[in-house]
Amino acid sequence: MRSDQRIPLSVPFFGGNEWKYVKECLDTGWVSSAGPFVTRFEQEVAAYVDAPHAVALVNGTAALHIALLVAGVRPDDEVLVADLTFVAPVNTIRYCQAHPVFMDMHAGTWQLDVDKVARFLAEECEMRGGECVNRRTGRRVRAIVPVHLFGLVADVDRLVEVARRHAVRVVEDASEGLGVRYRGRHVGTFGDVGTFSFNGNKIMTTGGGGILVTHDAETARHARYLTNQAKDDALEGIHHTVGYNYRLTNLHAALGIAQLEQMPDFVAKKRAIARAYREALRDVAGVTSMPEVPGADATYWLYTILLAAGTTVERRKQMIAALGERGVETRPIFHPMHALRPYRECQAYRIEHAPDLYARGISLPSSVGLGAEDQRRCIAIVKETLGA
Repeated sequence: MRSDQRIPLSVPFFGGNEWKYVKECLDTGWVSSAGPFVTRFEQEVAAYVDAPHAVALVNGTAALHIALLVAGVRPDDEVLVADLTFVAPVNTIRYCQAHPVFMDMHAGTWQLDVDKVARFLAEECEMRGGECVNRRTGRRVRAIVPVHLFGLVADVDRLVEVARRHAVRVVEDASEGLGVRYRGRHVGTFGDVGTFSFNGNKIMTTGGGGILVTHDAETARHARYLTNQAKDDALEGIHHTVGYNYRLTNLHAALGIAQLEQMPDFVAKKRAIARAYREALRDVAGVTSMPEVPGADATYWLYTILLAAGTTVERRKQMIAALGERGVETRPIFHPMHALRPYRECQAYRIEHAPDLYARGISLPSSVGLGAEDQRRCIAIVKETLGA
């Protein structure tokens, strides 16, 4: 990339067998949801994350939707979810006609605050007939959705312990967490179901695409059934329940296999980018670098910093605009979900830190293909814009 070119936030990198595998799809005519690359992709992703079962879907949002359904989420249930996240997991709760209950973020890890989740379940809920019920609403709390943000990891093993005590399922949104391991296990495999996204800005891409993983064979079978239009008799067109046209295409899967082959290099590059940012910004006044979670092998999907304490949303917007004017594409941390118009009436439990993280957070260019010279230029511009 020339020094006068814009430095994008996160774009895909194609340096392997992408053309070869996609051409094979075109040459053989296997371009739709049937084809050998789909099965192979499921098997290889499952092996990569150490899960026995995987079901490929058209995108990460579809994977979350099906994951909630196979976890037992039904109309009028409640699902606890991180307040600071991309909107997809919250929207999929509503797809199930269930209700999100927003949980705060931990100020130190920037992830779901498990202490507050435990307190909510212990103090605001009670067990009735073996089910966890929210005293305030009278609704069943069926699931928790931790979101592993920015290639970091929530305290998910402890969260699972808390959830089990209250008969609540755990659906991990690991859309930003492929390649992340926590205490020796890959994220997405701690709970009942886990999901990943392969959108174009993720660490690897299938163009679109997502995948659901689980340790339970029946859960996987049910997910595959719902994902493929719930076909009970495909020839006669018999369907006993509502299904979804969510299967990944062979073309997308072929692209994904080529990308997965490069994952060790992709992860190494993300970690190198993170190290360079961390070292360069370590002594810059008013900048907090990404946390380093004990026990986690992070992938730093988007390297993110916090501006000085007390920074307002307006000041952060000005910073992003100033960086953009100088050719560095950045973006804020996700907007707190409880403040969005569709969700303002939903319960939000002791939200304290999510708005502050939103006000102060900026994600920096983190593409796998980011060159060293461009990263140095990015760092210099960030420092100059901050007045460092």
